[in-house]
Amino acid sequence: MVTFFEAALEHLSIHRIGNKMQEEFYVLSEEPFRIDDELLNNLLMQYYLKPFEKVNEVYRFMHSSGNLELNEMFHFCTEIFDDPLRFHENSQMMAKFLYDVSTHPKIKSGELYVVSFKNVQIEGEVLDAIGVFKSETKETYLKVFPEKSGFRLEYEQEGINIQKLDKGVLIFKTDKSEGYKVLVTDQTNRSTEAVYWKDDFLKLQIRNDSYNQTSAALGVYKDFITTRVDEEFELTKADKIDLLNKSMKYFKEKESFDLDEFSNEVIVNPDAIASFKAYKSNYEQEFDTEINDSFDISAAAVKTQARKFKSILKLDKNFHIYIHGDRELIEKGFDEGRSMNFYKVFFKEEQ
Repeated sequence: MVTFFEAALEHLSIHRIGNKMQEEFYVLSEEPFRIDDELLNNLLMQYYLKPFEKVNEVYRFMHSSGNLELNEMFHFCTEIFDDPLRFHENSQMMAKFLYDVSTHPKIKSGELYVVSFKNVQIEGEVLDAIGVFKSETKETYLKVFPEKSGFRLEYEQEGINIQKLDKGVLIFKTDKSEGYKVLVTDQTNRSTEAVYWKDDFLKLQIRNDSYNQTSAALGVYKDFITTRVDEEFELTKADKIDLLNKSMKYFKEKESFDLDEFSNEVIVNPDAIASFKAYKSNYEQEFDTEINDSFDISAAAVKTQARKFKSILKLDKNFHIYIHGDRELIEKGFDEGRSMNFYKVFFKEEQ
C-alpha cells in the first residue's frame, strides 16, 4: 500500500505526553528537531514508515456533525498543508489535544513525534504527508564494546525499539473534501484504553473505496455462511467450505462485483440469496456502513481476506480434509455398524 523509497523527511517536532488522569503533564519543545546525521534520518524513516507497508485499510477524518472543520486533527493537518511555516505551531496543538483526550488511567505516557514527509507513495500516487507517531514502550538494551584483550559490556534503559512502532497515523495531502486519505496503526489496539488513539484523537471512519468495499463484502458473506446459514438451512461443513471456495473463486476471477451476479453464481438457492441480502442489509444498518451492490474488486483485499477463508474439514483428531475443488467428489454418510459418520472421497490418482 505504502512505499517510501523516494520519500524525504522534511520537518520533525518532538513533544512529551503524560497521562492526564495520573496528574502527569505534557512538555512541548520550543522548536523543531534538527537532523544532521544521515544515519539517524534513515533510522527514523524506517521507524516511522515501514509499519505502513502492509497497512491496506484507508480511513478518512470525520465528525459526527458532518462538519469536517470540527475534527481537530483535520484542522491541524489542513493548517500545515496550507502553510508549512506553521508546522511546529500545529504540532504543539496536536500534542495538547492528545493530552486532553488521554483520559483513561491506563494510557501510557510517551513521546509524540509530528513529521512532515515529501514523496510518500500510496496506491501509486506520490504525495506529501503528515505523520503523527507515539512511542510508549521502553526497552533495555545491552551494548558490547571490544576493549584491549576482551570486551566491555554496558546497558541502556528506557530505549526505543525502532522495529516496534506503538502508534502511528499518516495523513496524505489528497481528497481534502473527503477527509484526506488516512492510514493508521496501533500495536496496543487490543486493550480497551487504546481506542482513544483512533476514536478520540483522530476520529476516523473507513473510506468507501474498492479495497474496503471488497473486504467488507467478503467479510459479510463469510459471516453469513459460518454463523447464520445454519439457522435456516441444513448444510454440512463440506457444503459451507464449498460455498466459501466459490465466493473466493468469484472474487479472484472477476474484475468487478455485482450483487445479483454473485448471488446467482455462488449461492444459487433463491431462499438463501434472499437470506444473504437481508443479512447484508442488517449489517449495513447495525454498523452504519454501506456495501454497494456493485464495485471494482481490489486484488489486495482479496489476497488479505483469502487468509481468513478456511477450506479445512476437521474430523475428530484423526483427519483433516482440504477441500479445494469439486464439491460433488466428496459425500457424507453414516455407518450404522460403527455408529459413526463418514466421508467418501472420489479421485483418479494419488499425487
